[in-house]
Amino acid sequence: MAARTSSVLPTLPLTRDLNDALTTWSTSQRTVIGLAADFADSGEWMATAAVSAAHWIAAVADIEVCTAREWIRIGRKLHSLKVIADLFEADELSYSKVRALSRVATPANEQHLAAIAVDVPAGALPRAIAAWMHRNSDDRKLERLQHEQRSVTWRNEPDGMVTFSARLPPLVAGVLISRLTTHVMSTRPNATAIEQWPSLAKQYADALEHLLQVGAGDVTTEVIVHVREDGATFDDGTAVPMSVVERIAPDAFIRALIHDAENRPINASAKRRHPSARQKRVVKERDRVCVDCGATMLLEYDHVPDFAHTSHTVVDELELRCAPCHQRRHERRAAA
Repeated sequence: MAARTSSVLPTLPLTRDLNDALTTWSTSQRTVIGLAADFADSGEWMATAAVSAAHWIAAVADIEVCTAREWIRIGRKLHSLKVIADLFEADELSYSKVRALSRVATPANEQHLAAIAVDVPAGALPRAIAAWMHRNSDDRKLERLQHEQRSVTWRNEPDGMVTFSARLPPLVAGVLISRLTTHVMSTRPNATAIEQWPSLAKQYADALEHLLQVGAGDVTTEVIVHVREDGATFDDGTAVPMSVVERIAPDAFIRALIHDAENRPINASAKRRHPSARQKRVVKERDRVCVDCGATMLLEYDHVPDFAHTSHTVVDELELRCAPCHQRRHERRAAA
């Protein structure tokens, strides 16, 4: 931890202890975070020239103010989460996992959530926690919690760019993602080679710029909510409180996706070149990801065998592929 000692350091105890912790490499992260919360709550920072406790911590530790604020938030939560705090201190939970847990854990549920966190990789933990919360929480309370935690922040980067960070309720995020994806899918770059394509992140940035400049226009987007016995989710598995589904159902155009006894979507056929909306839903539910590389973005519906040979479009002869894999397959066939 790169740190620097303040030239004018008040002799108040917490201020001194926190400064020592921030400037000592051997101090545990759990200790630093706990001291940060205590320091903020004590009011000792008012004896410094700093605007807030987070600003003082940021100056001494040589970190961003937003990071210091996150330390304070997590430290305050850990005061009431003994199980998670002990696992953090014992290095059985990483900072990344504790950060995720601290957003939803309470003394009543921390034992269950900590058990999940120990067994699940950090990258998969947010979705695992969300799934548990939806199975074990009152939907309307969960919806209120998500509404209370909404936020959009931004910061300037050294190269002059601006980085945005948004925390949005599932339905709002689902609509935004759907509109961006629809634009990306309908304006795919006409590249001569896969390597010349803008990255997916750049294409989404272009889609956001287009949305801000001209709005959604006459582009129709569809957000599919799967309602099953164990709850409701979007296509990508993001859980949606049933109270949200109940609220939007009267004003939404709801389509039913029928599953057979083995939970497989039922076939749908047509003598047309492009898959119907129903066929797309069936194939998307069946394949979920690109059948070649496992990608979840820029998915397209590929005829196998080609439509030119069959002259029909049926679900059993459609496969889900991302746009790059789709193009590669046809390039290979053309070269054969």
